[in-house]
Amino acid sequence: MSALSSALAYRRLLESDATLRMLRADNLAVMAGTLDAHLGRPGTRMNTEDLHESIDADLEELRDHFDLSQRTAKAYCDDWRRAEILVRRPATAARGETYELSAAGFDAIRMLEQLRTPPQTATESRLVSLAQSVRQLAIDTDPDTSRRLDALRAQRDRIDAEIARVRRGDPRSVVLDRRRASERVNDILQQAQSLPADFARVRARFEELNQDLRVSILAAEEDRSQVLDDIFRGVDLIESSDEGQTFSAFSALVRDPEQTAAFDEDITAILDRDFSATLPLETRRSLRTLMRQMKDGSREVSDILTEFARGLRRYVHSHEFQRDRAMRNLLQEGLSAAVPASALVRPYDDVGVELELSSSTLGSLGEVVLHDPAEFDAGAELAEAEDAEIDFAELLAVARESEIDFSELSDNINHALQDAEAASVGEILDRFPATQGLASVVGLLSLANTHGEVDPDEREVLTWSGIDGTGRTATIRRHYFTEGITL
Repeated sequence: MSALSSALAYRRLLESDATLRMLRADNLAVMAGTLDAHLGRPGTRMNTEDLHESIDADLEELRDHFDLSQRTAKAYCDDWRRAEILVRRPATAARGETYELSAAGFDAIRMLEQLRTPPQTATESRLVSLAQSVRQLAIDTDPDTSRRLDALRAQRDRIDAEIARVRRGDPRSVVLDRRRASERVNDILQQAQSLPADFARVRARFEELNQDLRVSILAAEEDRSQVLDDIFRGVDLIESSDEGQTFSAFSALVRDPEQTAAFDEDITAILDRDFSATLPLETRRSLRTLMRQMKDGSREVSDILTEFARGLRRYVHSHEFQRDRAMRNLLQEGLSAAVPASALVRPYDDVGVELELSSSTLGSLGEVVLHDPAEFDAGAELAEAEDAEIDFAELLAVARESEIDFSELSDNINHALQDAEAASVGEILDRFPATQGLASVVGLLSLANTHGEVDPDEREVLTWSGIDGTGRTATIRRHYFTEGITL
């Protein structure tokens, strides 16, 4: 390939690939940081409103460190969705829509993580794994049975020799040291890092395949649609496709109880080894949840596969495709008739036909508020009240039920001080009964704290009758007055 053709191919890739578009974004650090924090875990899906609220909170903090505009999280998410970094889908468990990372988003974040913490590329474990994979592929694809038997016998001899060395305690059969064991763990996790992007890519491919099948149903002639024939015969075209068969094999392997149990036992054994104690906590957690991530991703894609297959069968068996096919034919006839007319009639010429176009305001369903007539009910019409006489004694009684009568208490205090230089609260209660019960006692103590004095070393017993006529007592510090009170 020449330099020109290579450059043109790379330019087309830069213009069309969503992963490279994200890596070239001006606000890449903000985009990758926020999306990785909220949607970076495999299978994570957030309600659109929740994601907008979370990113808005992040932007308040990020603006102190990055040169960002005053755009909202919704505006950023719309840009990222148009750039094919975010995928917005209808929520299945509730109303509304959800956001999730696309395969391109997972790939870009994984590339950035590898650049931030570059792996050791030329490790012994990686070379051994590569050599074993090449060797196994050469054996499995060899059509000559004699050579395959020779290779299998040689492999069996090596295994027998290794068993003999282990039994003898040969030093060459010792377990891996910590360094090489850690290298293999890192290689395993690096291979697993591509799983979220792979699941997202498979799901997107199934969506494209579902759309292509529907288009082929509409585009085919009335009695020459192989797709229709296959669906009526019960053939699952999506699952029987190359992508569907590949994923079904992977999903069957993950769902196999024996394979799952063996995988979990191996992970548990690895985590129980001495070298695993030196692994970072995040690495141990990734190993422990590896099978669960594969199961969750496989289950999600399987549900999508089943949903598409059922929808396609329902679309065909309900004969909805015939209505859509008729609409498609009418549109094609209209376009065909418009082509010769466009040479004679301008789009703005008066053709003598008036067509009233309907219009509606576009908005979100979340903006709809149900009309509640009770909110606008003001009750019965108010009538003019008749004049009435005011009983001041009754008003005074109502006021005394809700407020302390400080005027009465001040008069009692002033009368008590006319015959003595000082008067305590207990002495005032002895001369002037508490007409408001406990409220009168509280009022006297409040006045004493403001206008009187308190002796912390002396106590006195207060006695009064409540409004119900029951006698009550209380022992408190001695509160007394030495001067009259003017309110």
